[in-house]
Amino acid sequence: MFVEAIAALRRGLEAALLQRHAVDERLQVDVLLGDLSWETSYTLPFEGVPPRVQAELAFDWSAWSQAAYRSWRIGDPGDDPPEIDVEVVLRIQRLARQPDVSAVLAVLPEDGPAVLGEPLERDDPTVEQHLDSSAGASQYAVEVSYAGTVALDQELLEDTRRLDKHLGPLGAWIASSLVRLADLDLAFVPPEMEGGGLR
Repeated sequence: MFVEAIAALRRGLEAALLQRHAVDERLQVDVLLGDLSWETSYTLPFEGVPPRVQAELAFDWSAWSQAAYRSWRIGDPGDDPPEIDVEVVLRIQRLARQPDVSAVLAVLPEDGPAVLGEPLERDDPTVEQHLDSSAGASQYAVEVSYAGTVALDQELLEDTRRLDKHLGPLGAWIASSLVRLADLDLAFVPPEMEGGGLR
């Protein structure tokens, strides 16, 4: 089920013509708790390296949700359906000057799209500063994250093809958000002058 959800999101992102950074993709298992997590990042086409704007995505499949899914598979649905926790981080980086965070927030909605339930909730922005000592200059980045939960109801459990209907539109929303961020009138450091990244 977790792999099907990842595949559905990927199809939505690729349909929106976003490009995946395969080197940044990770599937991890917490050996103590049993939680599964998947992380990846996508950018607009033809961005520099590192890109000016990118989306970092994470799915978390807790041990509790895995157990709920196994119970459903053996005919014991229980009271609460399994869930996948979703986080989307929209990042604008390689900024040459301290950004006006209010201008960044003005082009992003208060809430993200509803993915099988409540809309994704926007968190407070994060501003990063990276000092390049060799150049004697700073670079900046701003991150805005949206988080929520995908509740896997009976219909989805019985027919995983329905995941495309619910997770697919997330790709178009991410693409339009990245375009709005890239269109902001901000000064960027050219990618070839980028010294080591902000991370």
